[in-house]
Amino acid sequence: MNKHQEIIVSPSLLSADFLHLYKDIEMINNSRADWLHIDIMDGVFVPNLSFGFPILEAIKPLIKKPLDVHLMIVEPEKFIKRLADLDIMMMNVHYEVQNHLHRTIGAIHDAGMKAAVTLNPHTPVELLKDILCELDMVLLMSVNPGFGGQKFIRQTLEKVQKLRRMIDEKGLTTLIEVDGGVNEKTGAELVQAGADALVAGSYIFGHRSPEEAINLLKELRR
Repeated sequence: MNKHQEIIVSPSLLSADFLHLYKDIEMINNSRADWLHIDIMDGVFVPNLSFGFPILEAIKPLIKKPLDVHLMIVEPEKFIKRLADLDIMMMNVHYEVQNHLHRTIGAIHDAGMKAAVTLNPHTPVELLKDILCELDMVLLMSVNPGFGGQKFIRQTLEKVQKLRRMIDEKGLTTLIEVDGGVNEKTGAELVQAGADALVAGSYIFGHRSPEEAINLLKELRR
């Protein structure tokens, strides 16, 4: 098990106030958040659209945290160089859209980024057994991707436990990140199950004090 002193917290920009985006970015910069999670959607792989490269390019000079970019799109491999040119820390691609996953992971690493694979709620973690040693992180979706504010799917806890065992049995340092319905309560359960990183959007940006919400997640312990 990865023995982080603190859980990695990655606020999801999808839930920020886009009329006051600079203010929310400054809040993240001044908080204990570790990363900033960026969801890019194409309206094809998921039934929604979100911000694309113009927004990403605009905020990159402002954000002081490493960027954790989650591509909910078909053919994400087309954008590897463009993301690498922005000095993105982690590139997440969905298992469900990849015909040549090993090639894509290698290309992400060759471009100088960390590589993560994302699994939808219905996708078994066992499908990653032959690629797990190549991954820096696995992102488990605990809601159906495409929209914020959804209810946490409790089966995710069992998936985290299974994945934790797979990683530990192989002696790997691969991180487990979870996104969807994360709050102080579900976050505590996920951490106990073996999660290393938590993505939270509505919980953080809807909290009376977003920085306090980040602190509460940071204080969770196994």
